[in-house]
Amino acid sequence: MTLQAYQQTLQATETPRSTEYRLFAQVTRALIEAKDCDKLDKRKIDALDWNRRLWTALISDCSSKDNSLPEELRAQIISLGLWVSRYSSDVMRDGESIDPLISVNRSIMEGLNQSASAAEAPAEKE
Repeated sequence: MTLQAYQQTLQATETPRSTEYRLFAQVTRALIEAKDCDKLDKRKIDALDWNRRLWTALISDCSSKDNSLPEELRAQIISLGLWVSRYSSDVMRDGESIDPLISVNRSIMEGLNQSASAAEAPAEKE
């Protein structure tokens, strides 16, 4: 199977929550791999940039009036995304630990996993 065929099959079968989970998993893995690198190491810079771009996209999406998430949840995601951006700068500038960023991403992944499981569970019969 070619890569293009695999990607088309994945797009056709993957739910939006699964896609979000997979992206968070990839970004978080990059952060974990870069965790012990020097602050000027390209792997660390790239992982932090990728994570910040992911959160910037979430902020943008949650800022849209067309977003169907509850307003309070959208506000929480935006707030968290702003913190991620500020803290990423602290990691780069001051050498702060990447661990809090990894922890936040893992928490989001847990929520996405629970939401996907609940959505896929068959409705109970009364």
